[in-house]
Amino acid sequence: MKKVSIIYWSCGGNIEFLANIMADGAREQGAEVNVKHVADATINDVLDADAVAFGSPAVDSTKIEQEEMKPFLEQLKNLSDKNKNKDCILFATYGWIENTFMEIWKNEMTSYGFNVIGDLAVKESPTKNQVEFVKELGKQLAK
Repeated sequence: MKKVSIIYWSCGGNIEFLANIMADGAREQGAEVNVKHVADATINDVLDADAVAFGSPAVDSTKIEQEEMKPFLEQLKNLSDKNKNKDCILFATYGWIENTFMEIWKNEMTSYGFNVIGDLAVKESPTKNQVEFVKELGKQLAK
């Protein structure tokens, strides 16, 4: 059974909602899923998983949440050998025209050793199609 960790930061609830939908998709594929707010997560939640997903709102067009999510992820920088080619999905919300933060985030996570196999950037609130897509991303994590 594949172990999947989904770690997120959420304030308004959209990221938490997407994390839970992604978890449903992974469970449908038979994965053991661990869903945690980043404040409750540990590095071992990442290291012990076969695949991971990270969710965060963007704080501007170039950055994800900076108080908890960014520092948590930066701890993984020095563990790139342990994350080597571990499948990873990134999901986020944003509230302006540009979503350039996602490309920056994907490049950063790739430099930390992760194999980013999918991403989703949602403007404001998720649409029905985006909810269905995030569930499919969860299924991909479990494969």
